[in-house]
Amino acid sequence: MAEEKDPDLEIHEYASPPCYAHELSSEYGGQAEPGDSWSCVLRWRKAERQRLIEERPAIDAEERSARSNRIASRLDVAVGKVSGRIVSGYWPFRGEPDLRNWAITVIERGGRIALPVVMRKGWPLEFRVWRPGDPLERGVWNILVPSRGPSVVPDVVIAPVVGFDGANYRLGYGGGFFDRTLAAMHRRPLAIGVGYAGSRLRTIHPQPHDIPMDVIVTDD
Repeated sequence: MAEEKDPDLEIHEYASPPCYAHELSSEYGGQAEPGDSWSCVLRWRKAERQRLIEERPAIDAEERSARSNRIASRLDVAVGKVSGRIVSGYWPFRGEPDLRNWAITVIERGGRIALPVVMRKGWPLEFRVWRPGDPLERGVWNILVPSRGPSVVPDVVIAPVVGFDGANYRLGYGGGFFDRTLAAMHRRPLAIGVGYAGSRLRTIHPQPHDIPMDVIVTDD
């Protein structure tokens, strides 16, 4: 199964120009060979990923907080009842929407919050229960993760997006962790992508290994 490159090798260097759509899919009349098409998609995704990540710091802190609050209010509708359910959130990274306050309200309403932990490159994520005050440590890419705690299977997985399209496909950081995790889970959770409305793309040119979110929630 094809995978994208490690994000640490991608987001700090300039990408080659995006490929033309007709080279990517028969939808546009193209007849590219499968290997050439995937290579083309990788180059295009790398360029779009870098562009979208670089745009996020331009949003000032007050505006980013307001957008995060709008996303949080819409998450309540998308998730529904949280009592007795395990919701996997995330620790914000590189200007992602900050939903930590929303996560605390999930706990106050009788739900449990888990955070994803990268165990090893090429492996599915592990989810560990977290509550405010629980010890955290620096994990892969210096993201804070629970240093201990039970591994759980979430009922809801909330995944930050770098970009997304109208078919609910998610452009992530390139490691393929969420796709790999959802594919390996015996019981499919409700999968929700969250991000800024300005990160919407016409398409991410999904490949067979890409798994769409059930819904994408944005600030718009």
